[in-house]
Amino acid sequence: MSRIGKKLITIPQGVTVTVGERELEVKGPKGTLKTPVPEGIKFKLDGDQLLAERTGDDLAASHGLARALANNAVVGVTEGFTKQMDLVGVGYKADIQAKKVVFSLGYSHQIEFPLPEGVEVKGERVPTKASIQQYQLTLTLTSIDKQKLGQVAAEMHSLRKPDPYKGKGVRYADVQLKLRPGKTGK
Repeated sequence: MSRIGKKLITIPQGVTVTVGERELEVKGPKGTLKTPVPEGIKFKLDGDQLLAERTGDDLAASHGLARALANNAVVGVTEGFTKQMDLVGVGYKADIQAKKVVFSLGYSHQIEFPLPEGVEVKGERVPTKASIQQYQLTLTLTSIDKQKLGQVAAEMHSLRKPDPYKGKGVRYADVQLKLRPGKTGK
């Protein structure tokens, strides 16, 4: 039984939802998103509420998934989504250009990371917790599409995964990193 699929989605003012046979189109102040609807799932629009229904009990997982995707589309076109990435390490830099980010991550070459349509990046220098004189770069990714935002953040993270001993690398700002102890001498 899907408990998530049974929840109603409240549609705020200024948002228009168009229910199609295989697709749900959501228009809002920040843009337009189209969400696929799995087979066997139907959406009903009742005033300012959207309800997902399934045709059989074997579609419980798809029921919850379809409702979650529709809710993400409604939240995306009204508020949008953000994700923060930290660049930690001496000499680790990012140069934000029009449609790409150029990373210097300790390799012999720079890495050009093209940004997909609909994802924006802003960077700011933040003092580290260890010392006020050292800074780390925090990249703030914003988008109305939660899936695309998560994919871009995962690809940036894979450019230089955090070192397990010092924590240097590209890491998520909201994830606490547990460092391994180094070698201890006698």
